[in-house]
Amino acid sequence: MNNATAVITTETIEPLILTIRGQRAMLDSDLARIYGVSTKRLKEQFKRNRDRFPEDFAFELTPEEFANLRSRFATSSSHGGARYLPVAFTEHGTLMLATVLNSPIAVDASVRVVRAFVRMREMLSLHLELGRKLTALEQRLDGHDEAIQRLFKAIRHLLEPPADQTPPRQIGFHVHEQPVRYHIRRRRNNR
Repeated sequence: MNNATAVITTETIEPLILTIRGQRAMLDSDLARIYGVSTKRLKEQFKRNRDRFPEDFAFELTPEEFANLRSRFATSSSHGGARYLPVAFTEHGTLMLATVLNSPIAVDASVRVVRAFVRMREMLSLHLELGRKLTALEQRLDGHDEAIQRLFKAIRHLLEPPADQTPPRQIGFHVHEQPVRYHIRRRRNNR
């Protein structure tokens, strides 16, 4: 193994895996560096063996995708330069590329590339699982919030007097007769 590929680890490969067209993929220039070949040689082998690379294995970027990619990384030299549009290789495409290049360095490097893709997939599934658990917890809490609100509403209803109730009956003896009018006479003083 040469020194250029000896320092390339799974951890250094992971940032090179991009999401393009909804797929995780790597660019030809990054793979050429990992496999220890020139980008020109990698593209030559890709073109000679095009039948081994269906669209879900490899695809050439459109000018818009390339411009978007360049603006994201603010560089063009590390992603194929400006002369040709780069080719993106999916996980399966990187494996196929290693067999097409057919060198010990490419085979060894392809193992690290596949491990990087697998690790990314595991991390993604972990994030999806965490997302599902958070959603379930949120739904459970929402259910509790509704139950608590219903409980408070029932308590408030019990505390309020009913609106259509007749006044309570009075307890005790009550006389129900017409009151008599009393007159008071005043005395007059004689003077």
